[in-house]
Amino acid sequence: MSLAYVIIGFLQQQEMTGYDLKTSCFDRCIAHLWPADQAQIYRTLDKLVEQGWITCTIEIQRDRPNRKVYSVTEPGKAEFARWLETHQPLPTIREPLLLQLHFAEQLPNETIIHLLEQQFAARIKKLAECEIIDLPSLGDESANREQVMQRLVLELAIRREQTYIDWLKIAINVISQQKPCTSHYQIL
Repeated sequence: MSLAYVIIGFLQQQEMTGYDLKTSCFDRCIAHLWPADQAQIYRTLDKLVEQGWITCTIEIQRDRPNRKVYSVTEPGKAEFARWLETHQPLPTIREPLLLQLHFAEQLPNETIIHLLEQQFAARIKKLAECEIIDLPSLGDESANREQVMQRLVLELAIRREQTYIDWLKIAINVISQQKPCTSHYQIL
């Protein structure tokens, strides 16, 4: 359901099409926090219209398909405000790599290290994507309130990726010093 609130948040800033939400908001602003594909966005827009939290206006165009422009209703604004003030429970974290590592004793060290190195490369890439986001630093007095909030979120995303990278370095080092596997589970 969080996707719905993200969409309402962006639509409160300005009316948009589903395409605009995908390209201007999700891809450019929050891909490091909450990725969403076009189909998810359109399904959620339809649900939000059904709930009465947003409206859809058709803009007729001559040489292109008509555009559906979405805007937030008063009930949608009220629901968004309620959500902003509501404590969110800790998310359920599902880390496939950690599950693989949990059961990896049967694999050769080289295979485990290869998996860890692949994750390392992906995390380095994600960290680089976060670090190029142009927001004023936390101490910058010229930053407006919106920029400060966005920077706080970005700081956590950067630290989380750096922590994961640091852990991967440790894991690779530990596995490289392990004795080779001597037993194998029988896979049925």
